[in-house]
Amino acid sequence: MALQTAHRILSVKDAIESRYSIRKFVQEPIPQEDLNEILNLAHLSASAWNLQPWRFHVVTDFNLKEKLQEAAFGQTQVTSAPAVILIASDMEDTLANLPDTVHPGLTPERKQEEISYLSSFFNAMGKEERAQWGLTQSNIALGFLLIAAQGMGYSSVPMLGFDQGKVKELLGLPEHVRFAAMVPIGIADREGYSRHRFELEKVVTYH
Repeated sequence: MALQTAHRILSVKDAIESRYSIRKFVQEPIPQEDLNEILNLAHLSASAWNLQPWRFHVVTDFNLKEKLQEAAFGQTQVTSAPAVILIASDMEDTLANLPDTVHPGLTPERKQEEISYLSSFFNAMGKEERAQWGLTQSNIALGFLLIAAQGMGYSSVPMLGFDQGKVKELLGLPEHVRFAAMVPIGIADREGYSRHRFELEKVVTYH
């Protein structure tokens, strides 16, 4: 029996407070319109300079999910979930398309200044440093994705326990791409573990 019902839209507060990582899902597909809405909300995430380096790769094909499960060291939540979303960061693609990224409301002169500045700033970095910078931004989108899914009635579990090289090969992605997470998503078929969090005093310091 499903423990969570899709289409019960939650407030942001309720979505955050009710979210648990789930590793067993109801065996029914997620409607395309729900996937589109989750991804639309996730891609509204903030990013420095609005560069939006995240790229979402959605896997619903069972054969490909089986291969992803192998790359994830056999973790069964990958094939249990009706959809698996890989949140990737691609700074090289971002830099190659700066004219499309810079805000269209800028004047042509101001737009060119912004493109020149960003090109100079990021080309002064090595490719690995750029990749790490983009990953920090894509992690923000990961958080948005988890809350968006929960808010629409779907459970999820963020994963980093997988062979990134094998997943890039399976998805046909270049070597420079970095993954924020692999996220199985679906309707929960099992309760998650009870939540354990530090007291606020341990993690918050006021200055």
